[in-house]
Amino acid sequence: MYVGSLPVDVALEEQDAVAAQLKRLYNCCPVFMEKELKEKFYKGCCKQQMWPLFHYVLPMSPESSGRFDQEMWQAYVKANKVFCEKVVEESATDTDYVWIHDYHLLVLPSLLRKRFNRIRCGLFLHSPFPSSEIFRTFPKREELLRSLLNADLIGFHTFDYARHFLSCCSRMLGLEHETSRGSITIDYYGRTVGIKIMPTGVNPKRYLDGFSWDEFKWRRGELVAQYAGLTVLVGCDDLDVFKGVELKLLALERLLDTHPEWRGQLVMVQTSGGAAAGAAAAAAAAAAAAAPLANLMQQITNPPRSTGRDIAELHRCVLGLVDSINRKYGKGSYQPVQYLERHVPLHERMAFYSIADCAVVTATRDGMNLVPYEYVVCRQGPDGWDGGGGAGGAPGGGGGPGKRESMLVVSEFVGCSPSLSGAIRVNPWSVESTADGIYAAIKLPREHRALRHDKHWRYVSQHTVAYWATSFVADLQRVTKNHVAMKCYGLGLGLDTFRMVALDANFRRLEERAVAASYASSHFRAFFLDYDGTLTGASPLGPTSASASAASSSSGLTAGGLHGPGGLAPSEPLLAVLRALVADPRNRVFLFSSSPKADLTQWFASIPSLGLVAENGFFLRAIGSATWETAVPHADFSWKRMAAPILQQYVESTDGSSVETKESALVWHYRDADPDFGAWQAKELLDHLEGVLSNKPVEIVGGQGYVEIKPQGVSKGRALERLLAAASAPAASSSSTAASGAPPQAPPAAAPSPSSSPAHGGLVGPRPAAAGPGGLLGGPDFMLCVGDDRSDEDMYTSIENMKSLPTMTAEVFACTVGQKPSRAPFYLNDPAEVLQLLARLVNVPLPHQAIS
Repeated sequence: MYVGSLPVDVALEEQDAVAAQLKRLYNCCPVFMEKELKEKFYKGCCKQQMWPLFHYVLPMSPESSGRFDQEMWQAYVKANKVFCEKVVEESATDTDYVWIHDYHLLVLPSLLRKRFNRIRCGLFLHSPFPSSEIFRTFPKREELLRSLLNADLIGFHTFDYARHFLSCCSRMLGLEHETSRGSITIDYYGRTVGIKIMPTGVNPKRYLDGFSWDEFKWRRGELVAQYAGLTVLVGCDDLDVFKGVELKLLALERLLDTHPEWRGQLVMVQTSGGAAAGAAAAAAAAAAAAAPLANLMQQITNPPRSTGRDIAELHRCVLGLVDSINRKYGKGSYQPVQYLERHVPLHERMAFYSIADCAVVTATRDGMNLVPYEYVVCRQGPDGWDGGGGAGGAPGGGGGPGKRESMLVVSEFVGCSPSLSGAIRVNPWSVESTADGIYAAIKLPREHRALRHDKHWRYVSQHTVAYWATSFVADLQRVTKNHVAMKCYGLGLGLDTFRMVALDANFRRLEERAVAASYASSHFRAFFLDYDGTLTGASPLGPTSASASAASSSSGLTAGGLHGPGGLAPSEPLLAVLRALVADPRNRVFLFSSSPKADLTQWFASIPSLGLVAENGFFLRAIGSATWETAVPHADFSWKRMAAPILQQYVESTDGSSVETKESALVWHYRDADPDFGAWQAKELLDHLEGVLSNKPVEIVGGQGYVEIKPQGVSKGRALERLLAAASAPAASSSSTAASGAPPQAPPAAAPSPSSSPAHGGLVGPRPAAAGPGGLLGGPDFMLCVGDDRSDEDMYTSIENMKSLPTMTAEVFACTVGQKPSRAPFYLNDPAEVLQLLARLVNVPLPHQAIS
């Protein structure tokens, strides 16, 4: 079903009848708008504001397209709402797919997503997408970007347009893209938004069928007779500042000036429906059809799509050039340029294409431009057609069955240019280059013209509009296949803030009551708590760490699992809760942090029974111990001497970047650098480091805003696995401390070597005796794991993998802070709720107390 607006105004009393007939005959649903709204929407915002913007033009003054107009923008949004209502009315949003086309409806994805969170929606932009330097000037830039990202699949004609969009997302929204198996995706609040790059095509059958039309045969016969012995160039453009019609005429003038032998032999026809309209246009068309056609260039120019003083100036300029060239080089009935300023029906346009020796497209910026494709199809003709040659003037013209020839001169700034490898590509801004390109095309030998035509025909006949549409729909189905299983909800009200968060269907808030009940009935409990961002946010801003002043200046990177040097010292309420937890002999509590071990030692000196993991898993301090152990025994840090100068070199060449030096790692931060340059430098740095450190036992990890070098096998997940393995090892004979139920004390002075593997109880402390029959337990029967960022996802993965082990019998509660995509099945809203949960567990009564 097609939903769209009509190019004419329909009276209110006739709208229902028109809509019913269109739906019955064509399965089309018209969208009716008030005339004033339609004018402000289409001619105002679309054509005066967004059309220039998407074609790399800044509206600098009212004399051109005009500065941003809030009233026009409101009309744009209102018109999109009218379309939204029609889509909702006509579609089954749970099962149907919605495919939105072009810049006129860019906020429609957000409007639809607000109404139906799981709607399956794609959008294809048929215009260029400007660079971030241009796009960022638009006052409603975030509204447009976020609405585009509320689609599931976004299509562009070329990689350049997609690259500019991705750059805007990075610079303005901080979103990075990923590439995998030829696909480009953006993770946007739990949804995977696909980016598709695929130029559209034409329907060759539509044109080939037209060769049997009587009106086509009649018109083509006329043109062949009129252009006998001439080389024919053809142009078909809208009268628009971006189509380069005036540049094409200037190039033609230069060609005739530098190659006088082509005067009287070359013909260009340029069609345009500029100023004439209505009855005047019809009269002009009749007069033009009756007049002799003998000119150098055929130019077909369609009506202008935008308005303003610049269009009027362009119209005067084009007419002046046509008149000047014809007066300068014309003779008798021969005129170098025939300018058709009227509507040219399809059969006549096909006739011009079929007899032209070369098509010339000199647009300075265009989304796709299908004129070259249409020209190639019309030069090919149906099987058995014997009119494959031109009107007869080009070298080798005339053709015959199986001898098809054509030539294209195409601007390098149009979307179809990369697909036409046999075309002569020119810079239309260079009049000399364009003139030389046209001259090369008309001088090309016949066999070369045939080879290039054959190459173009194979591409155009295979990459049709049906092929393009089928491919887009298939990708839309692929990226939305899991929508049914998603748990979705919307956040924000305005177009600049609304986003739809998609979560796993089983993702839910952690119920304190369920955790407390499991806690009360358990006998051996393990707590794995991230510190940075999970517990620290529960208190007011505290002092920074002691080591922060000595460390390199850096940016904290929560999204990447890294917090720059210097975290927040714990608040007294947090310390009180942790003391109460470790006071219970059945509890083992471990804090995980990216902070240096010196900071953690200082902050938690008053709680020796607290296990600590520093620098994201490299250092571990056993419960009751004052000694830190390393995750990598006898780690080799000689690589730091090689890596540090390289990182410093990138700091000096990348403004806004910095290096963070840890005992176990080096981190290059570029969050505050230019997004595009920083990302480019990060890629170069990754390649550089991988080459230099290829023989070193390190991992080089690139994340959002950072590049980290660390020893192999270091992560919070690995540290958690090590702790669980120690907790689940076969029980040794119980100590008097464990049997008495007293809190575990610090071990003797002869502590394990930092590089040695811990004996049973070395990391987790002596295990408690069971409250009932059964003696010592083989492992925890209650586990709570809480984190907040990407580095904590490794812990959830490790827990999930260990659930299948026979020794793992614990009831596990894995939880993340905030409603965001995570491997954890539960969430709490903020650090305050985490602290609240821990405080409640401290006060949970023993089982016999609960019964009484």
